[in-house]
Amino acid sequence: MIGGIHQRVTCSSVASLAFFSHSAFVATFEARDVSHALSDSNWVNAMHDELENFERNHVWDLVEPPPNCRPIGTKWIFKNKQGENRMVVRNKARLVAQGFCKEGIDYEETFAPVARLEAIRILLAFAASKGFKLQQMDVKSAFLNGFIEEEVYVRQPPSFESARFPDRVYKLRKALYGLKQARRAWYARLKSFLLKSGFVMGSIGKTLFLLSRGGDTLIVQIYVDDIIFGGSSHALVSSFAEQMSREFEMSLMGELQIFLGLQIKQGLEGTFVYQAKYTRDILKKLNMGDSKPMTTPMSTNTALDADEDGKAVDQKEFRGMIGSLLYLTATRLDIQFAVCLCAHYQVSPRTSHCQAVKRIFKYLKFTPELGLWYSSGSSLSLGGFSDADHAGCRIDRKLQVEGVDNALIKREIESQWTGLIALLV
Repeated sequence: MIGGIHQRVTCSSVASLAFFSHSAFVATFEARDVSHALSDSNWVNAMHDELENFERNHVWDLVEPPPNCRPIGTKWIFKNKQGENRMVVRNKARLVAQGFCKEGIDYEETFAPVARLEAIRILLAFAASKGFKLQQMDVKSAFLNGFIEEEVYVRQPPSFESARFPDRVYKLRKALYGLKQARRAWYARLKSFLLKSGFVMGSIGKTLFLLSRGGDTLIVQIYVDDIIFGGSSHALVSSFAEQMSREFEMSLMGELQIFLGLQIKQGLEGTFVYQAKYTRDILKKLNMGDSKPMTTPMSTNTALDADEDGKAVDQKEFRGMIGSLLYLTATRLDIQFAVCLCAHYQVSPRTSHCQAVKRIFKYLKFTPELGLWYSSGSSLSLGGFSDADHAGCRIDRKLQVEGVDNALIKREIESQWTGLIALLV
């Protein structure tokens, strides 16, 4: 072991404190592996931070390996956390289990619900309409809070093996990142805590919780270890933050600004949601940052088809571009039609399809700051409809032939969307 778990490494001196003063506390490079991380005191301290979290949370016990024990390997993962200005604000070293080598005997259930982006958008719209200021908190080492019922053993962390007992293994008390049941264990722990605290879980969105106290309301939305919350009473919001801090080790991040790649600005008149940083990042990744901007996402004179005689392009690269754009449609509804049209040709993409996709990126270069605006005076009424409502639609004629009432489809669509905010309203 490199010193004791609580022993810190003295940071090297910084040549100029006036230039990026934060560099005295974080490494500006991202470590490739353990040997690379050990060359910098900041990364060594980040690894000590992780092991200290394990000790505080009583994650494991160092024991003699039982007979026929096949311990799971562990691995260090290194990641730089960046702020909105792309400056490195934190070096995060995560010790994970190599869950890919696990057998079914080590777990029975792995499922844990995850909030959809549509549910997040509905929550933002609801909060804007009601005048809530949404806050954000992050659970430090969230998966280390989840209890596991199975008997699981893992090897000692690479380069941090015990000098006295190098042949021993760790028996897990709680979940470890990388275990297939880690998400389920953490969600079960958090859900149990919220329900005991008086919250009611959503009937459709299992990651949405509501607390009503007197005439005040508190809403909590969970996305793995990120928690969004807000309410009509400042006292109720503060009480919840204190309650969570006592139960878990939390980082209170203040007003919600960045969530799942979405940039969020909350004001008195409403909430603006956009993905400018993500847009610039994918343009830089595709080397299109200097491309000529276009004023429309698709040419009105171009009709895409299979183009079987056209030159084939790299399928993996084409699908990667489509995937990047599909995530961007969460706030950019203006490109949704063009992206979905190009996505039809992912099986056998041609040069014409690739040019159409690049045109969308050139349009994004022209409009990187566009997004969704939720006004504080907007109504929460929902309206569902079907494309089959169009009188000349072939689907409509098919439904008439088969004797299906089109009004049933409308009601089904309305019920699906209404169900997402039924708990809120």
